[in-house]
Amino acid sequence: MKRGKGMKYVGDSRVNAEKTSQIPKDYSEYPGRTEAFWPNFLLKEWLVGSVFLIGFLSVTIAAPSPLEGLADPTDAAYIPLPDWYFLFLYELLKYDFASGPYILFGILVLPGLAFGALLLAPFLDNGPGRRPATRPVAVGMMILGLSATMWLTYESAAAVDWKQIAEDNKPIPESEQMEVDMDDPGYDVYANSCLSCHGDSLEGGAAGPALIGTEYSGEEIKDIAVNGVGDMPADMFDGSDEELDDLVEFILSVNEQANE
Repeated sequence: MKRGKGMKYVGDSRVNAEKTSQIPKDYSEYPGRTEAFWPNFLLKEWLVGSVFLIGFLSVTIAAPSPLEGLADPTDAAYIPLPDWYFLFLYELLKYDFASGPYILFGILVLPGLAFGALLLAPFLDNGPGRRPATRPVAVGMMILGLSATMWLTYESAAAVDWKQIAEDNKPIPESEQMEVDMDDPGYDVYANSCLSCHGDSLEGGAAGPALIGTEYSGEEIKDIAVNGVGDMPADMFDGSDEELDDLVEFILSVNEQANE
């Protein structure tokens, strides 16, 4: 018999009188420290989620992310950037200890250790307390991970002129896009010899200038196609004379259309 707990009877000496029961505790003994999962707890969760969602939508409306044009595989000068939530990993790979010969250390070892530590945090600090002061390991790992992520993201974003990138790669409005006649026999010649550098609609690219608005005559275009000019090497066109005439007529017809 224990004071305040009543008397216990054990009919079998093999059964421990202090064995913990499998029946859940009656939490009514702890008024104010528990609540019903439905609807009390879920309602709080939904309210917090709604506030976050409204705040996030407000930020996207106030400062919308600039959109870029379609990806151009021929633009070798374009530097692709990851989405904002991966910028911290992108910045990490700029450091000497995580790039070059140590690239595997940067893309596998460091992220693996970081995420592995987060997974182990509940086991490394499994104390019953909820206050940050009673959970030094878990709180310290959280602060370290959050600080590193925010700092690396800031460093990566601050070094990029996002507005200039968006301006340089903004989509071309449909009203300004040239509609070329793909049934024109000269288009097939253009597609085989010129499209990879000068674009689908003669709008130009990183490897070649735009052919729309050119002031070259037909003979000058023939000479450039065969002998090259500037950074354009010779013999880029290796078709017949008839195909060369078709190519020149196609380029001139597109320019006439653009000038109308």
